[in-house]
Amino acid sequence: MDFTLDSPAFADHAPIPRAHTCEGADASPPLRWSGAPPSTQSFALIVDDPDAPDPRAPTATWVHWVLYNIPATAHALPANAGLDGPPGVGRGRNDWRRDGYGGPCPPIGRHRYFFTLFALDAMLPNLGHPTKADLLAAMRGHVLAQTQLVGTYQKGR
Repeated sequence: MDFTLDSPAFADHAPIPRAHTCEGADASPPLRWSGAPPSTQSFALIVDDPDAPDPRAPTATWVHWVLYNIPATAHALPANAGLDGPPGVGRGRNDWRRDGYGGPCPPIGRHRYFFTLFALDAMLPNLGHPTKADLLAAMRGHVLAQTQLVGTYQKGR
């Protein structure tokens, strides 16, 4: 069985609804997954935008959400799980220098948002409030599989 990630809020490579952006409630979208390897002990999620600041000439990848130690028994995150996250789940620092979800808010053009879910063979130690780079370093050697969902957003549409 393939490891897959999707959202009831938007299809892969389709627009993310305004409610999940800075122009709406800025609530994280609902996510669901299946097909993780049987030896999965936890999941980690990174949401980022490789098109910053301008998709015609990107110069940075902007990090919107970092979560880790999502229990292996979980198969979904509800809408608006981005502020507090599920109990026991580690929250990392996004590029606004705050913990939790920060929705799409592109300054120009239509950007792509990559929701990448990792199945890990371990629960990670308490990392405090890790950046994306910190989490990737902590996951090194523990990734069993990964899957991705891509959404798009352009302001004012």
